[in-house]
Amino acid sequence: MPSWQSYSYLWGPVMAIVLVGGLVLALRWTFGRGGSLVRPAPRSGDPWDYGLLEAVAAPRTENEADDVRHALAAAGIRCTVTRTTQGLRVLVWPDAAARARNVVRGLHDAS
Repeated sequence: MPSWQSYSYLWGPVMAIVLVGGLVLALRWTFGRGGSLVRPAPRSGDPWDYGLLEAVAAPRTENEADDVRHALAAAGIRCTVTRTTQGLRVLVWPDAAARARNVVRGLHDAS
């Protein structure tokens, strides 16, 4: 009966094949469609593609969007600023939309 040491010349190539096979499977899983843990790049949607959120302002610049966001936050209204296919939009929940529009209107009247 042969000892394990007589097969030692096989362990190197077998381990190399197993390692390369494992790498191939891991890379295929990582870069395959739909199975990756890597988050896809965000894409801009249409202004009406944001579910329940309603657009209350369409600022022209990032600074203007920050001013609106700060004014809404000071009024106790939660909001988010997003870049859509039609430019920047400030979005709020429907129950706060009327109040948010009044705050935004007040900002424009003060300018």
